[in-house]
Amino acid sequence: MPGPDHPITITPTAGRVVVKAGGKVIADSRRALTLLEGSYPPVQYIPREDAQMGALVRSAQQTHCPYKGDASYYGIGHDGNVVWSYEQPFPAVAAIAGHLAFYPNKVDSIEIEP
Repeated sequence: MPGPDHPITITPTAGRVVVKAGGKVIADSRRALTLLEGSYPPVQYIPREDAQMGALVRSAQQTHCPYKGDASYYGIGHDGNVVWSYEQPFPAVAAIAGHLAFYPNKVDSIEIEP
């Protein structure tokens, strides 16, 4: 679980988050959340309703994070692990349930606009 040795904070993202992949907008949200975890870079979590879920294909990969819970993964096109999601995260990070996060190096861009 998050704690003093591994802090996690979740706050609403100020502005609009647009994710592009394959030259197309794959997610567009004004309701994204910014998750800060320890010394890692901030991650944008976007509500599924604001993503093109029809363009995503669930992969067989699953992982476990001792701080957030079990993650499932989705692919876009031929790349099987572009997106991750905590469908039933631990209570301390419950706000990210129903949200998606995109690997910045596997999409064209993740832009935060005012």
